[in-house]
Amino acid sequence: MSAVVLSDSVAALDGVPDDLIMVGHITGAYGLNGWVKIKPYSTEADALLHAKTWWLDKPALRDVVMMQVKMHSDDIVAQLMGVADRNAAEALKGATVQISRRHFPALSDDEFYWIDLIGLDVETTQGVLLGQVSDMMDNGAHPILRVAVSAAAADGSKAGQELLIPFVEQFVLTVDKAARKITVDWELSY
Repeated sequence: MSAVVLSDSVAALDGVPDDLIMVGHITGAYGLNGWVKIKPYSTEADALLHAKTWWLDKPALRDVVMMQVKMHSDDIVAQLMGVADRNAAEALKGATVQISRRHFPALSDDEFYWIDLIGLDVETTQGVLLGQVSDMMDNGAHPILRVAVSAAAADGSKAGQELLIPFVEQFVLTVDKAARKITVDWELSY
């Protein structure tokens, strides 16, 4: 079982796809010929490497054609249409890069994009609601579910607190996206 990092999607505007997902941000220029350097939000940046249209939010949300792209260490470097020199590339520093969800690779049955897990209810094997997934994080060894404890959990004494549950088969038993529920072998007292 594994999860792939993605950030939240943006609301649809006129002409903007309603399935945009933030996949990284521009950290600056790369070289002198207008290439930009992107910090991807996932170690598996296949969507960034293959989508021909990216959406940038600087100066305003707009689409750009990705002309060339390649991995460079843990980052990605790309040449974008209309970005001709280092100054134009530097002007994009801080812009988020978004792409349409339809450009994401298909996943196997036991894989999930992180964005799909956020908001799901988290229940114990006994059916006790612990809370909802508020976010995901990666500690290097494996992803971790960040669960906002609900007021309904146990006696409510931990309401508003957060549980950190390793996203590994030992603790995460099932993910049912249709039922919007994750079943875990975990207790509120852990």
